[in-house]
Amino acid sequence: MAIKNVLIVDDSPTDTHLLGEILKKNGFNVSSAGNAQDGIAKAKQEKPDLVLMDIVMPGMNGFEATRAISRDPETSHIPVIIISTKGQETDKAWGMRQGAKDYMVKPVDEKILMEKIKAL
Repeated sequence: MAIKNVLIVDDSPTDTHLLGEILKKNGFNVSSAGNAQDGIAKAKQEKPDLVLMDIVMPGMNGFEATRAISRDPETSHIPVIIISTKGQETDKAWGMRQGAKDYMVKPVDEKILMEKIKAL
């Protein structure tokens, strides 16, 4: 499946902007949500080809949102890549158990991100 539309779920406007610029420069259409609940709603509404999910957000965290997206029949086909400042192996393992297809630690390396997207 060719990935064209990417949803960024992150409460940091700076991180959202930086990720958005990388994606747009590489030819992707980008939308964003500032928290996990909005991210889940947008995933259902927009049916993006990929979700880039932060972990640490107010209210519901990215692990919970990833689990919700990956277990809902309406959105379970959408791959989620977690992008977080949490870089411990336990965080990565937990993220993958919630249904994430991959896990990256901030700051994001553009080349690695593009490789991970291509690999999906």
